Amino acid sequence: MTILERIQELARKKDKNLKEISLELGFSKNYLYSLKTQAPSSDKLAKIADYFKVSTDYLLGRTDDKTSLSPKEMTDIGQLADRMLDGLESENSVNFYGEPMSDEDKASLKAALLVALEMNKKRSKKD
Repeated sequence: MTILERIQELARKKDKNLKEISLELGFSKNYLYSLKTQAPSSDKLAKIADYFKVSTDYLLGRTDDKTSLSPKEMTDIGQLADRMLDGLESENSVNFYGEPMSDEDKASLKAALLVALEMNKKRSKKD
């Protein structure tokens, strides 16, 4: 599937035509149609991806996962997991059967938190 075909599919799901979307994005009315013969600039590609809440990789055909997360979103998730773990540790409430968590247990808990937060973020991005 080409970039244009992916955009057309996403536009259909929004019940909009390419001209409407082009204008909403601040592009010329026929800009999206021009993607049939030319590649978009990176800034316009990012703007289109943000509009449809998909990744640029999806638009480029590198993945079929519409909800893949950006590097910034992954960093945000990692920071949130760290804050959650820090909050638990500051309360001295994280233990297993009365024993303090080992570093290995903390790493396992963080990995589980990251997976859960990533899944939740992807679910929120779906239409």
